[in-house]
Amino acid sequence: MIQRLTSGSLAGSALLAASLAIVTAQAETTATRAADGAMPPGFSLTRTGSVHDFDFAAGAWTSRQQRLKARNVGSTAWEESPGNIHCASSFMDGVATVDAAYSPAKSPAGLWLHMFDVAKHQWTVYWINPKTGRMDSGVVGGFDGVRGEFFGTDEDNGKAVKVRYTWEARDHDHYTWTQAFSFDNRSWETNWKSDFTRADPGVCEKTS
Repeated sequence: MIQRLTSGSLAGSALLAASLAIVTAQAETTATRAADGAMPPGFSLTRTGSVHDFDFAAGAWTSRQQRLKARNVGSTAWEESPGNIHCASSFMDGVATVDAAYSPAKSPAGLWLHMFDVAKHQWTVYWINPKTGRMDSGVVGGFDGVRGEFFGTDEDNGKAVKVRYTWEARDHDHYTWTQAFSFDNRSWETNWKSDFTRADPGVCEKTS
């Protein structure tokens, strides 16, 4: 069941309203950047979806995370990262989903903002860095069945990259997320993998 907005929600309406004023302009900038140059396999800014694509993500989750030790050097070595707690709520009948991430020590680890453009039938997804308070450039896309693909542009250590996020809803209690970059516009390198397991809602009540 989708969680609805309450006065005690981890991500409140004020945050959502402020974000809405920013993300449209950022999405247009992302589309303009991606319009130039070659594209890696599958890259698309026209993929569409349904307003209910992220219904599965609502609730409390724990995660197991793996990151590639070094990017863009041909590395095949992975390292485990501390698993975060994720507390996700749906707003406005599914048009927006806010996923607040917390470290195992319950300190803020970031925030996902998923927004559905009803006219375009397309999602835009942003990540907000807790250390800087800044949104990334965002990715756009949607789901086909249980698998969703989202694409955009960004920078990695000053180098322009194409970005692909992939979500897969495996069942009611499990889903996965992966991040991949393309440095050469010809291939993708996956550099981050997360496995999510549904948790007791009480873990979110104990976060700050």
